[in-house]
Amino acid sequence: MNTALSFDQRVARDAQVVRYAPLVQRVAQRIIARLPANVELGDLLQAGMMGLMDALSAQPEGEGPGFAAYASARIRGAILDELRAQDWLPRRARAKEQSIAKAIARLEQKKTRAPSDEEIAQELGWSLTAYHAAVASGGNQLLYLEDLVEGHEAYAGRYLRDEHASAEAILSSAEFARDLEAGITQLPEKEQLVLALYYQEDLTLKEVGEVLDISESRVSQLLRQATLRLRSMLLEWSDAS
Repeated sequence: MNTALSFDQRVARDAQVVRYAPLVQRVAQRIIARLPANVELGDLLQAGMMGLMDALSAQPEGEGPGFAAYASARIRGAILDELRAQDWLPRRARAKEQSIAKAIARLEQKKTRAPSDEEIAQELGWSLTAYHAAVASGGNQLLYLEDLVEGHEAYAGRYLRDEHASAEAILSSAEFARDLEAGITQLPEKEQLVLALYYQEDLTLKEVGEVLDISESRVSQLLRQATLRLRSMLLEWSDAS
């Protein structure tokens, strides 16, 4: 079957790409603002354009506010896929992050509550300063829902009974939404507040810090720590299914 576009279709597609290119720019700028300085905006824009093209292929009409929301999700997903493929987080920082997540999971099982920073550091055999430095070493990334189901096979088994289900399908599951909401309510109060200000109120790290009278780096630490806690809770529930 010949799927090549006609001349008129190519012209129409090019016009749509030009129309929605600023959307790619906005999504990429928002993501890169949360990433280390070594990440290149051009790489994100290139990946985002591929996401836009996928969106236009799926919905060729490309019209209306509904399409803009759909395209934004595809653009963001393509950019996050590119970041994961690059695996730009240093190996040592990633190993520490995994150690922290495992320590949080162990403590939550033993204490049946969210452990404090001091308890996590003690479990790891680190000083509190070293623990905070390790949390901060990953920068301001991993703050999208997709990251909560990274390595999503275990989650797929719980929420969709299908180990081959995509991350997008898991995130759309009513059961996942229920568990995520339950997990957030179990976070320490300050982490819940930071999540609400950052996501619901759409404040920047600096603005959140000003509201809570803490440093921007501490806001980043709290966000990452909340993400690690949620990951450990969701994975624990998945393993128990």
